[in-house]
Amino acid sequence: MRELVDVHFPDAESITVVQDQLNTHSPAALYEMFAPAEAKRILDRLDFHWTPKHGSWLNMAEIELSVLNRQCLNRCIPHRATLAQETAAWAAKRNSDDATVNWRFTAADARIKLKRLYPSIDV
Repeated sequence: MRELVDVHFPDAESITVVQDQLNTHSPAALYEMFAPAEAKRILDRLDFHWTPKHGSWLNMAEIELSVLNRQCLNRCIPHRATLAQETAAWAAKRNSDDATVNWRFTAADARIKLKRLYPSIDV
């Protein structure tokens, strides 16, 4: 986190950090690693957002990035400005199409694949 603040984004007022629910991924971990003043200095620049504990938000983001890669970034894009323009156009089209994720893993599939997690009822 200190590298994000000091090296990668030294001029940013705030850095949004999206992460999973691991217990090591908390602001308290910075206080374990650094002196309190240093931990606070770093934390003052970070804005944490956690993925849902049992959600599929991260899966959806990975799917969208994969679609972006296949539909837009699957070629050489020579300039940063062109990249920004191309991805903005792709995102606008994707949003106007109301693109959604079509989940194919049903509750019935889950009961088979995750059988050990579902209680059985003997009748």
